[in-house]
Amino acid sequence: MQFIDLKKQYQALRDPINKRIQAVLDHGQYIMGPEVKELEDALSSYTDSKHCITVASGTEALLMALMALNVRPGDEVITTTFTFIATAEVIVLLGATPVFVDVLPDTCNIDTSRIEAKITSRTKAILPVSLYGQCADMDEINAIAARYGLAVIEDAAQSFGATYKGRKSCNVSTIGCTSFFPSKPLGCYGDGGAIFTNDDTLAQAMREIRVHGQSSRYHHTRIGVGGRMDTLQCAVVIGKLERFDWEVEQRAQIGKRYQALLANASNGSRTVAVREDRTSVWAQFTVIVPERERIINVMKEAGIPTAIHYPRAIHQQPAYQQYAVAGETPVSEALAQQVLSLPMHPDLDEESQDRIVDTLLSALN
Repeated sequence: MQFIDLKKQYQALRDPINKRIQAVLDHGQYIMGPEVKELEDALSSYTDSKHCITVASGTEALLMALMALNVRPGDEVITTTFTFIATAEVIVLLGATPVFVDVLPDTCNIDTSRIEAKITSRTKAILPVSLYGQCADMDEINAIAARYGLAVIEDAAQSFGATYKGRKSCNVSTIGCTSFFPSKPLGCYGDGGAIFTNDDTLAQAMREIRVHGQSSRYHHTRIGVGGRMDTLQCAVVIGKLERFDWEVEQRAQIGKRYQALLANASNGSRTVAVREDRTSVWAQFTVIVPERERIINVMKEAGIPTAIHYPRAIHQQPAYQQYAVAGETPVSEALAQQVLSLPMHPDLDEESQDRIVDTLLSALN
């Protein structure tokens, strides 16, 4: 059994993907070829965002967003500690300080009731994460940000395709950043990502930052990076867009079925909740379980792969312990010991899902 079955997805999309790749090989414009703009236009339309800037990775997307906001040493950025390391990594790379806020126990997304107390004169932005495929409480976050004149960057690396009160993830804040890492809901065959905004000035800044700060060839108006998304990777994503709507719907159905089958799980286990006013694309289907290592071993013996997203909160990592505040993130620390992700992809059939659930329920009893 595959945790994420990219081979099966490719078999379904072989012709459009191969055709798109071959077109790039034929025209030979491997950097900033026509597929780059084609993809940006398609993604802009999909999210109803004014601007889309494709970039080299989800990490680069976050970094460029912070650079466009002029985040610099001495600044602070409020974010969650229960996420992939890249969320905080980009803040530290710019010399700023990540200020960690705990998460909600049911959605695993940032606890908005704790954000305002963390705002200081040095706060430059709020960077919530739409974890596991579901947007954070963006209206509340945006309202707090507006009161203090702050920008909001949605880390939507796991939530592209999800909706929040009818709006698409990546278009619910000042800037939205996503990843096209192969395992994401919409992935390429290497690294890739995109930035979304409705702000013309920020869009121009991020386009210049993407190409070493150039406003025109060899005219560098700002500090930048080499952050372009390869034409070949753009071509792959364009090919995958052909059945993306179907995949999002499949993910929704599989996620709901998981939730229903596990609704009465015993021994204190539970699934991650999804709020009624939003949808999840289930980048991971995660359960909270006791005795995680024992359950992992039971699943492994049955031939069922699992993963942990994430085994440590960021402030518990050796390189980030200096940013920890004792006693302020107990939910994140507890979740890190209990979360377990099950196989999840749009081609997961009911027979396999039943086997996964039966094995998990047996292990929990």
